[in-house]
Amino acid sequence: MESRYNAAAIEKKWQKEWDERGLDKTPEDKTKPKFYALSMFPYPSGNLHMGHVRNYTITDAIARLKRMQGYRVLHPMGWDAFGLPAENAAIDRGVPPAQWTNQNIAHMKGQLQQLGFSLDWEREVATCAPDYYKWTQWIFLQFLEAGLAYQKEAAVNWDPIDQTVLANEQVDSEGRSWRSGAIVERKLLRQWFFKITDYAEQLLNDLDKLDGWPDRVKTMQANWIGKSVGATLEFPVVGMDDKIGVFTTRPDTVYGVSYVVLAPEHPLTPKVTPKSQKQAVDAFIKEIAEESELERTAEGKPKRGIPTGGKAINPFTGEEIPIWIADYVLYEYGTGAVMGVPAHDKRDFQFAGENNLPIKTVIIPEGGDANDPLDTAYVEPGIMVNSGQFDGLPSPEGKEKIIAYAEEKGYGKARIQYRLRDWLISRQRYWGAPIPVIHCPSCGIVPVPNADLPVPLPENVEFSGRGPSPLAQMDDWVNVPCPSCGEPAKRETDTMDTFIDSSWYFLRYPDAQNEKEICEKDKVNDWMPVDQYVGGIEHAILHLLYSRFVTKGLRDRGLLDFDEPFQRLLTQGMVQGKTYFNPNKGGKDKWIPSASVNPNDPRDPQTNEPLELCYATMSKSKGNGVAPEDVISNYGVDTARMFILFKAPPEKDLEWDDADVEGQFRFLNRVWRLVADFVGMDAEKKSKKKLKDKASLTKEEKNLRRAIHTAIKEVSEDMEGDYQFNTAISELMKLSNALSDFPRKESPVYREGIETLTILMAPFAPHIAEELWHELGYETSVHTAQWVKCDSEALVVDEITLVIQVMGKKRDVIQVPASASKAELEQYARESEAVQKFLEGKEIKKVIVVPGKLVNFVAM
Repeated sequence: MESRYNAAAIEKKWQKEWDERGLDKTPEDKTKPKFYALSMFPYPSGNLHMGHVRNYTITDAIARLKRMQGYRVLHPMGWDAFGLPAENAAIDRGVPPAQWTNQNIAHMKGQLQQLGFSLDWEREVATCAPDYYKWTQWIFLQFLEAGLAYQKEAAVNWDPIDQTVLANEQVDSEGRSWRSGAIVERKLLRQWFFKITDYAEQLLNDLDKLDGWPDRVKTMQANWIGKSVGATLEFPVVGMDDKIGVFTTRPDTVYGVSYVVLAPEHPLTPKVTPKSQKQAVDAFIKEIAEESELERTAEGKPKRGIPTGGKAINPFTGEEIPIWIADYVLYEYGTGAVMGVPAHDKRDFQFAGENNLPIKTVIIPEGGDANDPLDTAYVEPGIMVNSGQFDGLPSPEGKEKIIAYAEEKGYGKARIQYRLRDWLISRQRYWGAPIPVIHCPSCGIVPVPNADLPVPLPENVEFSGRGPSPLAQMDDWVNVPCPSCGEPAKRETDTMDTFIDSSWYFLRYPDAQNEKEICEKDKVNDWMPVDQYVGGIEHAILHLLYSRFVTKGLRDRGLLDFDEPFQRLLTQGMVQGKTYFNPNKGGKDKWIPSASVNPNDPRDPQTNEPLELCYATMSKSKGNGVAPEDVISNYGVDTARMFILFKAPPEKDLEWDDADVEGQFRFLNRVWRLVADFVGMDAEKKSKKKLKDKASLTKEEKNLRRAIHTAIKEVSEDMEGDYQFNTAISELMKLSNALSDFPRKESPVYREGIETLTILMAPFAPHIAEELWHELGYETSVHTAQWVKCDSEALVVDEITLVIQVMGKKRDVIQVPASASKAELEQYARESEAVQKFLEGKEIKKVIVVPGKLVNFVAM
């Protein structure tokens, strides 16, 4: 055996061997329990970063452990490959999006393979491949048939220069397009939606089933769904038959309504506006149209509004109240209208104060006075006042009675409302799955027949970055006969939101090569749900919520037999690097790339000002990243894995430190030398036999065996539940130290310890563990070895350390049998020569015995 640990040679050797043996292929043997381990698949941007490496290392360690524990494991990988970056590359580099994407996939796949992850590459998927997006389109048609996909006019963020719709995330804090820099407008366009709101209650209630999810993520989803219990109340418009419907969770405050507010886009806005106010209202609407939704709803932003000149009637009081429009009311939320109750809503209080609108108190704290002036809105429960027949009622009781009264009188009705809105899936861009419908003048919306899927993306496309979707400009592609009547018709030119591609990919892996159906029902129901899903907290809302919705939708179509896609979820922390910044600069300019800084005297290379140091998430903009290939070339894959798993618990942020990486490299070298010295021992001295006679073990052997089985117990427990890899690796270090200190290398207990350490290391450092396992004489892979089991008898302590005190001061420490009674412990203590000197000539007044710990003599 080589005396020197050569990580590069070992890792290359075993990666080739594992590939040739097909060690990572998914077994089909259903006699074993299944375990589906999955990392959120990456976007093929060009290079892996340390965040990727951490994510996939965590999942790989879990997958390797489960194989050794006797599970058949599915551990696949794929690529979330559609999206705008590829179109930007086409514009900037003059290459087709497919070419750019496939190049990146090839490069990143090579990086993943270099890292030695135990992935089943035969199940690889890429969302941009026709044999994948064929099934994305099929899901769309399933949802269309079920009434879950529909088209309607919707207010969207519109870039007037690029002539395209932008997601909220593509609009900066100043309301400008992320790409063109244009001021974004709000525009009504006909768009495709998925009716996720039909599943709002299920999505909310089923969070209770997800015991293996972090509470933080479940709370975020619950807040996003945003269930509100209240009532819809209707305010008749003066001089018209129309009524303004508002949803409120506080119907108990309806007697305090002093105005109603419409969204500027509300269809009633022009109807309630008289000619005298039309010019002012139109100007305000035009101004608001230039703001993004994020701007309009930003916290702390002053709320702007204008009276329409129209009036409504509060049906509960009979009073006429003014109708306003304001920027903070959005047509897509609720009914697109709100009732203003300044005395009992903080936003309304501010708005009324700025616009000199009446403030009427209708709820007071118990013992309060309705005539007391308000410095701020009173939003707590209380006693109803100035509320007609409901005066004196506690407001929670009044809420129920007012709802009943409203239903009786026809003023409104009880209602549950959700913050969740239907999922807008239309995108006016090229690099996405085409929506598989055809618009026929006679037949209307006609689905593309399943036999004609996929609707392929044409390749001869020109990208300018301006104007409508490139697909809309391709007459040969757009103009087709109607599948129903044969008349000239046009394809839908919108493509689907890329979140749809990622909302079902986990269903494809169990049957990734199936050309006839999305997945064989028996296979997907066998492997699903995913037992352990690993990914970033940034996906807590959209991706995870959409995946849950699509799973439930397909379940209701009869494809799936389960309700939830992910049984357990681990959201790993970010990887942070040492980051230099100039405190005298602002924005992106303050970050100074580490490569341009002298760490001994960190200064701004442009201004020579001293820099400050912090830890921040690794990114190109901060120049604080560490390239995975650099770490691998210096230390090897296993060292990188050990550092990533040891440095911090998986859910916490990880601070990259080269010194700690070096520490893990030294540890692997120590383990290497332990095994090398054992393998190199004289064959006659080295024990080749398994331990059989436990009764004849020496004290030293018992202690070592206790250390061995303590490590088995602790590592096994740390690798379950929350996966505390860092403490598990600490146990490996303790066992390594115990083996190093053990004097009798020829003992069968020592061999047991060396082999156990090698097995326990396998999920964490798979390459070195495999090499050491074979050097120990095994021909099969350590990764197919059975995970070691703890012998509880080995944990039993024969002797304990007893502290002996006189008047509370330690006077001696002795070893005594662990089974000794209180009386026997006292007797051992009395026999101590050191203690007898301190008791000589004194009367023992009291003896305090703490079993297993100490004896204390109180003597005078």
